[in-house]
Amino acid sequence: MTDTRTDPTTRLSLLTPHRLEAGQLDPLLPALDAACAAGDVAALILRLAPADERTLVGLVKRVAAVTQKRGAALVVACPGLQGDIVSVAARGGADGVHLDRPGAALLRDLRERLKDGRILGTGGIENRHGAMEAGEAGIDYLAFGGLYPDGAAPDPAGVLERSAWWAEIFETPCIAVAAAEAEIAALAGTGAEFLGLEAAIWTAGPEAVERAQAALAGAAS
Repeated sequence: MTDTRTDPTTRLSLLTPHRLEAGQLDPLLPALDAACAAGDVAALILRLAPADERTLVGLVKRVAAVTQKRGAALVVACPGLQGDIVSVAARGGADGVHLDRPGAALLRDLRERLKDGRILGTGGIENRHGAMEAGEAGIDYLAFGGLYPDGAAPDPAGVLERSAWWAEIFETPCIAVAAAEAEIAALAGTGAEFLGLEAAIWTAGPEAVERAQAALAGAAS
């Protein structure tokens, strides 16, 4: 999901609910397709519940069919997975993997293993030092904000501050994630390469995605 365009326009990224399981996918896929049609969606972060690799690969393939049709990258997260997330992503046809708070050593290892231009992203980092360490490990993007697995959200003011700081100084793209629609307008003005929308926003209907897209257009004008 590295942003190599000369056009500085911020694009949208979507995040699924945490610990997504097979039974939750059927209603989610139409909402995902509608969201991708309603805005300039660059990527989806698919946050799966741990399962056996065969099951996970099947889920990734189903989601990839939607994102590929819409031209959006698919990155896969699966905290607690006992298997190999790189294998799951590659066999499922995803574009890369996402890990929250993995530590620089793990990021460097994954960077070496991810081949053919596959994406490495991370998030869940709430301080500048940790963010810079992740950037030095060779990630393709860094996400600030977004819901924790327990449903709690970080302080919106901190997410706003870190997103603006990173976007101003560093070349590695960042995603400024809105946990609620009320946060979108401020995050749209940070200069972040991507505006992330938590599932509760984009699954509410394409109109919510259209409003987020309009907020980005207003911030760019």
